[in-house]
Amino acid sequence: MTATPAWPPQSASRLYVEAALGEGVAVTVEGNAAHYLISVMRVKPDDIVLLFDGRSGEWAARARDIRKRDLVLDCVVRTKPLERVPDFWLCVAPVKKGRIDLIAEKACELGVARLQPVQTRRAVVDRLNLDRLRAHLVEAAEQCGRTALPDLAAMVKLDALLRDWPEGRHLFFADETGGVPMAQALVAYRGPAALLVGPEGGFDPAERAAIRALPAAVPVSLGPRILRAETAAIAATAAWMTLNGDWAPQGGAE
Repeated sequence: MTATPAWPPQSASRLYVEAALGEGVAVTVEGNAAHYLISVMRVKPDDIVLLFDGRSGEWAARARDIRKRDLVLDCVVRTKPLERVPDFWLCVAPVKKGRIDLIAEKACELGVARLQPVQTRRAVVDRLNLDRLRAHLVEAAEQCGRTALPDLAAMVKLDALLRDWPEGRHLFFADETGGVPMAQALVAYRGPAALLVGPEGGFDPAERAAIRALPAAVPVSLGPRILRAETAAIAATAAWMTLNGDWAPQGGAE
C-alpha cells in the first residue's frame, strides 16, 4: 500500500511576507525572496511554499506564474494557527555586530515575545541597524517555524526604560556583582517577565544602583564564571523558558 505523502511537504520552503494572508489570497513575491525560491530552492509551478505574516498563522501556498524575478503564491489552506508565545522580553545593551545578530536569532528561536535594545554608558556600540536586526529575526522565524515575529523595539536609554517600566512585570537583572541564583529566582517570581543584560563592559555603579532601586527588579546570578553578553542573554532566556515558558511541562506560569 502506497503511503500518503506528508501535507504540507516537509521539504516545503518557508517565507515571511508582509501581505495579509487568507484562503484564496494571491501573494506576489519579488526581490531577494523570489531569487531564493526560484534560483536556490528551484520552486516549480504547483510546488507548495509555506507563508506566514505574523498575524494569521501559517499558510500553504501553491506556486504559479514563475518568471525570472518574481512569482505568485496562492494561499490554499492554513496549516498552523497564530502561536501564542510566552510573555517574556529580552532587554539587551547593543554589542558588536555579529554578536547582537546572534542574540536576535536565538531570541526568536527561544520564543521571546519582545526584543528591546537598551543604551547604556559602557556600551561600545551606540547605534543599531534595526532593519538588519529585523532581517535576522525574520530569517530565524522562517527556519524555526514561528508564526509570529518577536516585537523589535527602538533602542531606549536605560533611565527611560526604568522610568517607564510596566507594573506587574518582573525584571530579572543579570548582575555580575551577584544576586539570587537564577533557578531560585525563576521559581519565586512567576508571571510576565523580562531579562536585562548589560554590555561587554557591564553596567556602571550608578546604573546598577538605579536598576536595583526599581521595585520590579530581581538581581540574579548566572553562575561563577564571567559570561559574554550574548551567552548571558541566551542562557538566561533558555532557563526562563524551561521553568516558566513554553518549555515547561504545562506551558509555564500565567
